[in-house]
Amino acid sequence: MKLLVYSAQDFEIPFLEKANRLRHKVTFIPEALDTNTALKAVGHDAVSIFSGDDACLIVLEKLRDLGVKYITLRSAGYNNIQIKGAKRFGFKVANAPDYSPHAIAEHAVALLMTVNRKTHIADRQVHRYNFEQQKLLGFDLVGKTIGIVGTGRIGSVMVKIMHGFGCRILAHDLIENQDLVDKYGVAYVDLAQLYAQADIISLHLPLTSVSHHMLNGQAFEQMKPGVVLLNTARGAIVETKALIKAIGTKKIGFYAADVYEKEKGLFFKNNAPHDIKDENLKTLLSFPNVLLTPHQAYVTKEALTRIAEITFDNLDYWEQGKPCPNELGYETLVL
Repeated sequence: MKLLVYSAQDFEIPFLEKANRLRHKVTFIPEALDTNTALKAVGHDAVSIFSGDDACLIVLEKLRDLGVKYITLRSAGYNNIQIKGAKRFGFKVANAPDYSPHAIAEHAVALLMTVNRKTHIADRQVHRYNFEQQKLLGFDLVGKTIGIVGTGRIGSVMVKIMHGFGCRILAHDLIENQDLVDKYGVAYVDLAQLYAQADIISLHLPLTSVSHHMLNGQAFEQMKPGVVLLNTARGAIVETKALIKAIGTKKIGFYAADVYEKEKGLFFKNNAPHDIKDENLKTLLSFPNVLLTPHQAYVTKEALTRIAEITFDNLDYWEQGKPCPNELGYETLVL
């Protein structure tokens, strides 16, 4: 099978090449998939896309006309592809649902520890030979209440880690995980209770029509003053303008995220030579109590290895005419 890999980054290509084992003819390009770059897929049976690629209806129609039949995502999330449209056009689409929940959960903890213990501030100070401690006040995690929204694969790992810190754990999910209740003392509550009681809130749910802007002005008003909010899920779960207001009023004490609502065209590339035009993002980054990383939670050796393996496993299933366990169907609801 001939595969075109969009948004291929130098650090991930060796993992993909190793997983392929010369089974498929693969071309890597750094460009993201969009209406302009769709034409690059001519002559290919399949394309592989990442979170920053745009597989809207217009793009899908172009890919279909070029003869592409398969789309394999190098991510668990799939809000960037119109699944129903893809199925209508005859595509087979699969994601990488379980590549490394530990990588994402551990990054969420890294964000939490950084904003709490101010290690990023301390590092900058020390490199300037400033060894003062006035701006480095944090708090003990033991005994604090953390609210985990979404207890799927990643959220469940987050539960286990925070239990190790000695936190009281509240959770919210449509499906309750009894194992987490029995082993880690998790209390499932509604969102209003979670917002009202949590000292720390961590988001671990997919972006859907229901979760889009779920954290808005009304949600922020229900939270404890000074709450720490972590987002390693999807940027659009949080309404940026409402977030900026909540940070300004000190309702949000710290915001630490690996994602942003309008990543398209900004993330996965160096914008420093040209600046950025997104005024909301500029405002967000101007706050000293905001920590934003560039969608890097998946960048671990283990995660990249697994993503690459799943990517080519999906192609193998299709090429051999076997059911693909990661295939996304009509029942999938995305924006």
